Amino acid sequence: MKLTQSVFLIITFISCSKKDTGNSPKSNEPALSISNVQQQRDNSASTNFQFNISLDKVSDKPVTFQYTTSDGSAKANDDYTAASGALTIPANANNISLNIAVKGDSLRENPKTFYVQISNPVNATLSSSPKGTGTIICDGTYIPVDNTGYSTPLNYPGYTLKWNDEFNEPTLDDASWNFETGGNGWGNNELEYYNNSIKNCFITNRNYLVLEARRETIGNNNYTSARIQTLGKREFTYGRIDIRAKLPSGQGIWPALWMLGSNITTVSWPACGEIDMMEILGNAPAKTYGTLHWGQTGTGGSSLGSNYSLTNDDFSKKFHVFTTTWTADKIEWYVDDVKYFTANKTAITGNYPFDNPFFFIFNIAVGGNWPGSPDGTTVFPQRMIVDYIRVFQ
Repeated sequence: MKLTQSVFLIITFISCSKKDTGNSPKSNEPALSISNVQQQRDNSASTNFQFNISLDKVSDKPVTFQYTTSDGSAKANDDYTAASGALTIPANANNISLNIAVKGDSLRENPKTFYVQISNPVNATLSSSPKGTGTIICDGTYIPVDNTGYSTPLNYPGYTLKWNDEFNEPTLDDASWNFETGGNGWGNNELEYYNNSIKNCFITNRNYLVLEARRETIGNNNYTSARIQTLGKREFTYGRIDIRAKLPSGQGIWPALWMLGSNITTVSWPACGEIDMMEILGNAPAKTYGTLHWGQTGTGGSSLGSNYSLTNDDFSKKFHVFTTTWTADKIEWYVDDVKYFTANKTAITGNYPFDNPFFFIFNIAVGGNWPGSPDGTTVFPQRMIVDYIRVFQ
């Protein structure tokens, strides 16, 4: 019985004598925290990511702390300059800035992250946010492009090259191309917002046009993409058109290279006529469709077309050339100089719109009545890469 009481007294004494080790927060000291930073990386020059370290209240004492950077998906010396040291927030102030240098790079890739950890504060405690995240947005205009695939010449017997764009300038030629913008479904219940941003349309390597569909939100649209056209700038009636392109893929992805009658502003669709040189459904990327649309304004119109499938390949793997030859009597579709469909003028009933000037449209739609919506298997971003467009007459 005496032993039991002694043990109790010892335990009680130890419990009551526990001292403050200095690790518990001091209620009268301010709490120190660091912000997150998200910023676009410059294509070439180094830029500073400015982190704000702040106190939740002003102190009448100077607050000193240490900081150090650490890697996430961004790597020190490759993506940013590693840094560590100590900083002091002067008495009667509540914040200080810390600059971390992020290296310039034009490579377009997924965002990268690194971290700045603050520690060992004097005259302050650490808040629940002692680590700041730096997110590097890598929307440069360079992507590696494998040029493997089919190509066609710059001249053909009996033809003259009337217009071509080889996309070998740093930016899109505004003497030839217009951007269309908006997110109203485009008559097909599409899900994207067509943007005129360099995020969605750019020239890479001074050699390729890139249209990029992304999973990002603008207004009520959860995807962005690009749609460019040549109305009022490059319009043609008849000829041979070659377009060399590598296509995107994935459920809900719908790229197209096509033409509309230039009188669409007066007679509307489908009376203006439509020539689809290439369309694919991203969930079946080995099959391309060539189609004509026509009919009376205010109707769904009529259509005539066919399709062509690759064997043991798909159109996202390498470049292919989509060709349309167009005369007064017929329109023909080719893939890599293999003809797969002919639409004769005699097969078109009613008003025939295909003897008027037409303009070009390049776009990647996301979702819509025909392809359906993206799902968990769809990877973003998706890109259509165009090497050239050439018109011969």
